[in-house]
Amino acid sequence: MKLTMSQALIRFLDNQYVSFDGEETKFVDGIFGIFGHGCVVGIGQALEQGGHNLKFYQGHNEQGMAHAAMAFAKQNLRRRIIACTSSIGPGALNMVTAAGTATANRIPLLLLPGDTFACRQPDPVLQQVEQPVSYSITANDSYKAVCKYWDRVVRPEQLMTACLNAMRVLTDPAETGAVCLAMPQDVEGEAFDYPDYFLRKRVWYIDRRSPSCREVNLAAELIAQSKKPLLIVGGGVTYSQAWETAQAFAEKYNIPITETQAGKGNISWKHPLNMGGIGVTGGGAANRLAKQADLVISVGSRLTDFTTCSKWGFQNPDVKLLSINVSSFDAFKMDSFSVVADAKAALTEIDKALDGKSYSACWGDEVKNAGDEFTAEVDRCYSIDLENGLSQTRALGEINKFIAEDAIAVGSAGSLPGCMQRLWRSSKPRTYHMEYGFSCMGYEICGALGVKFACPDKEVYTMCGDGSFLMLHSELYTAVMENAKINVMLFDNSGWGCIENLQNNQGTDTFGTRFLARNAETGMLDGPIVPIDFAAIAEGYGCKAYRVTNVEELKAALEDSVKQTVPCLFDIKVAHKSMSDGYDSWWRVGVAEVSESATVQAAYEDMQANIKKARLY
Repeated sequence: MKLTMSQALIRFLDNQYVSFDGEETKFVDGIFGIFGHGCVVGIGQALEQGGHNLKFYQGHNEQGMAHAAMAFAKQNLRRRIIACTSSIGPGALNMVTAAGTATANRIPLLLLPGDTFACRQPDPVLQQVEQPVSYSITANDSYKAVCKYWDRVVRPEQLMTACLNAMRVLTDPAETGAVCLAMPQDVEGEAFDYPDYFLRKRVWYIDRRSPSCREVNLAAELIAQSKKPLLIVGGGVTYSQAWETAQAFAEKYNIPITETQAGKGNISWKHPLNMGGIGVTGGGAANRLAKQADLVISVGSRLTDFTTCSKWGFQNPDVKLLSINVSSFDAFKMDSFSVVADAKAALTEIDKALDGKSYSACWGDEVKNAGDEFTAEVDRCYSIDLENGLSQTRALGEINKFIAEDAIAVGSAGSLPGCMQRLWRSSKPRTYHMEYGFSCMGYEICGALGVKFACPDKEVYTMCGDGSFLMLHSELYTAVMENAKINVMLFDNSGWGCIENLQNNQGTDTFGTRFLARNAETGMLDGPIVPIDFAAIAEGYGCKAYRVTNVEELKAALEDSVKQTVPCLFDIKVAHKSMSDGYDSWWRVGVAEVSESATVQAAYEDMQANIKKARLY
């Protein structure tokens, strides 16, 4: 069939399906795009021509639309995607950050940036970056550091191997992430006689990888020998849909459960074994038990510094790590005893191996006591009243109490992910959507849009700081265009409060982290706060906006918002430094070794003391 490369690409994407546990799903829902000269007459023409079932979504910032596409895939458990196309140069480079976000989080994201002419005849063209060391280098080479697969299609027949390899990576649970297929603008319009078998329906099977007998027996033996095992529920439990299996496993062997950001919500917060979030942004119950555990069973976690407290969180000198992960790269971290397998398959087989051993963990009353104490602590945080304004934790608590159990909470960066992992109470799986692999500011609104596309019948609430809103809120306009009602809970503390806290906690006075006017007398950014009416910005987009300064106004706004059909933004003015504190955790950052400040010197000494308590690898 004689088609342009772009026309063949669209037909190919329209015919890709995935199968998981016997359920077949169309993989590519549509394409996000911002058209420019590098794609509008290529991929744009192919989309406009029709003859396909792909939906076109109009983005308004390339990074923003790619983050929305990533959120769509994440909420769909990586089994449906929206591809993204852009022009060359600035448009293409805008998606590099989103590629890093997707790869860090192990989420499939297909990027189709326009590229310079393969024939090179009109070079240098508008928006082309020229490198005198090599004419083959373009802006799209920037993707190589943040993609799991990268290709440049310089002849139309190359599309076939490029697409098949792209799909291989996008549908691989262990290797998935961002995929970049760079599309030279001349080749997008060139034709080739594509064979029918390239364009026909193709099903990609996402099979559950089973553990080996050796791995199962090793895991069962480690658990049977432990007295105080601790279970970490990570994102792999989410994508495996293994939440019931993990809960039953914990119940059978009386093992306390802790959660990563990606694993939170799989087990109801009410469950007596659920100790909540673990690590730097975790709570007192999980972190307290982590220090005592003699076996840490990590299921589907990348064991990042935030989960392990920079390898400091497991203080028992005899502690062992057992890591269950579909990715061998992740399963071997921290010198773990590894089980390279799907979470549900592995837990099922390990349970069978343990079944005749009459095993039960020996925590005594410690689990109940730790859980009860932290439940009371969350209640306290949710009821804090301040004389100088609305507390961030109180506002978060009122939102948490109000929204429906099946509503979806979204977040990404700043102090809010910490408050949410510690305090947010999720009762149902897939209602807590946190991007924390990259902690990318600006994801919040874009992510909420992608989640809404994935779950149009659910209310979506995104917790967004004022700093993140200023970074990127273009897709709020896209939400208006698409009649996608999202609820933006904008917490305005007049600065980057999370980083200010980090700065102050390491001995440095506040500098460059609050939104202050420049002082004409000092020449420094130490003048008064520069206020922003975020509600007015939202109203300008066509959203319903609420101005909130106290609990009563927040409750009234929440009640009214459920009646609305357009996106809603809550401009919530919260008191400075009213977020939650850390609980029995430590995070290693590079403190200045030499300083004239006594507080910085003390922070450096404290860091050195904690490094001695941490594992080296």
